[in-house]
Amino acid sequence: MHAEGFFAQAFVFLLAAVVSVPIAKALGLGSVLGYLLAGIAIGPFGLGFVGHGGADLMHFAEFGVVMMLFLIGLELEPSRLWRLRGPILGLGGLQVAITAAAIGAVAMALGLGWRPALAVGLTLSLSSTAMVLQSLSEKGLLKTAGGQSAFAVLLFQDVAVIPMLAIFPLLAVAPGAGAGGAGHGAPWVDGLPGWAHTVVVVATVALVVLAGRFLVRPALRAIARTRVPEVFTAAALLLVIAIALLMTRIGLSPALGTFLAGVVLATSEYRHELESDIAPFKGLFLGLFFLAVGASIDFGLVAAQPGLIAGLVLAVMAVKCAVLAGLGKAFRLGIDQNLLFALGLCQAGEFAFVLFAFATQHGVLGPAVASPLTAVVALSMALTPLLLVFNERVLQPRWGTRSREEREPDPVHGEHPVIIAGFGRFGQVVGRLLRANGVAATVLDFDSDRVDLLRRIGLTVFYGDASRLELLRSAGADRAKLLVLALDRPEKNRELVHLAKKHFPHLTVLARAAGRPDAYELLDEGVGHVYRETFDTALRAGVDALRLLGFRAAQAHQASREFFRRDEESVRTLAALREDRGRYLDATRENIADLERVLRAELEDPGLHRDAGWDRDSAAVGEADGRDCLEER
Repeated sequence: MHAEGFFAQAFVFLLAAVVSVPIAKALGLGSVLGYLLAGIAIGPFGLGFVGHGGADLMHFAEFGVVMMLFLIGLELEPSRLWRLRGPILGLGGLQVAITAAAIGAVAMALGLGWRPALAVGLTLSLSSTAMVLQSLSEKGLLKTAGGQSAFAVLLFQDVAVIPMLAIFPLLAVAPGAGAGGAGHGAPWVDGLPGWAHTVVVVATVALVVLAGRFLVRPALRAIARTRVPEVFTAAALLLVIAIALLMTRIGLSPALGTFLAGVVLATSEYRHELESDIAPFKGLFLGLFFLAVGASIDFGLVAAQPGLIAGLVLAVMAVKCAVLAGLGKAFRLGIDQNLLFALGLCQAGEFAFVLFAFATQHGVLGPAVASPLTAVVALSMALTPLLLVFNERVLQPRWGTRSREEREPDPVHGEHPVIIAGFGRFGQVVGRLLRANGVAATVLDFDSDRVDLLRRIGLTVFYGDASRLELLRSAGADRAKLLVLALDRPEKNRELVHLAKKHFPHLTVLARAAGRPDAYELLDEGVGHVYRETFDTALRAGVDALRLLGFRAAQAHQASREFFRRDEESVRTLAALREDRGRYLDATRENIADLERVLRAELEDPGLHRDAGWDRDSAAVGEADGRDCLEER
């Protein structure tokens, strides 16, 4: 059965996404793998809802990649790019150069000439920006050392596509090779010699940069004055589509053009509006892109040459993984972060579809070479989410952890009344406050790179998994008074609660909670001191909002204290009712109404309106808080 018509196709793709992604997420596989499996299922080698005309679908779906690169550009001010020049140029440049040379050498050993071998090496040196960033973002790994290194490499790779597209015409086996197809999708450079094509590419990039700075900003300003939101959304989409179309006309990657435009507009006052308008479209089109990748895998070609395709996939991913692991070690990534870095980037990228088609059009590669390599690209992308799951569930708990402990063999020394498990953004605040007041603490953290960083700035932090009984004993848990659980993962905090209750019942546990559901779980475990990580900060913001609206400081602070007390009580009350949805919602509504009545009554207390001392104290505290915030930034 083949669905026909636009609405039927839209129905098939949306249904595949809606059904597959929740199942994949529930199984802990991530949305990317869900999209890929759904694409395979509805593709020509599955249920056949999508036919063999996948090329047009892929071009349409790549619009999601275009939007993603534009949004990435918006987040990268030129000054930030300059600060990141070390990892971008060093790590990224070495990765592309070494990988291209290694794969090119393998291609020559298999019988290709140096020109097509170089084209193959350069193309397969690239990784999938869409797949890697989406997968790391879903798993919360984008801000880790491995995630940031991967981002730097991907950024260099995306920029490197520009010179690759510029030099590919120069690699043609014979002058004029592929001229008949050179103009396909790039009519403005059709028939131009290689050097002229390069000049056009450079001039177009310069045009995008200058137009973004001197034309687009005034245009957005004029559109914003209309105060019609949908017109601004239309303008944002028009900008992305116009740049993508311009790049396509000269045979350049549209994603790279929109990325450059995003960087140029990163300092614009309309940056956030552009982000919020385009983000929903980006997510939808990226999902379509992953579906299209799954549907485009030519299983017929794979079945015809299974040994060749499997060998090429393994060879490409093995070479890239070896190069990435070596560079990660050279740039001092910990074993756990290096595993994430190497396995996350060892696939081929979405730009390979464009580059192989471009190389075929210009006579650099023949169809007999490009077709199996295109299948290799799609299969390597499909394997990436599985590799990340394998890394997370098998390698990290075994090899990664053991290697890091071998690197940090020193036992924990010194005994203090407080043990802090986890020294990220939450634990550091607790530890610094204790230290400033003369209270020493034993700090344990499981992030090897963070441990090294904190040691370099003079803090005493020990590497180790605090959920291990022997490590807690060596940290002095038998004689300590307090155990502060500040780990990023709620399940690890609950695991530590079990361990402490069983082996160190004398310890008073203070636990970090991500929110109300996590707080409920901790309360069920008998933890008496639970701290929701954003609750107090949000209350401070609320107090400042009341003050700025003209409320007396005494009123605002009294309201926040009462709100805090009653909200803490409600958490403990609602924890016992959360399994009964009806009673839970009724109790929640009742608590909200009671709190509003109490606060309104207290605001009418005339004593609070006369106490001007609060305002002077609050102003002083506000100035001090402002200085602290500036120092931390």
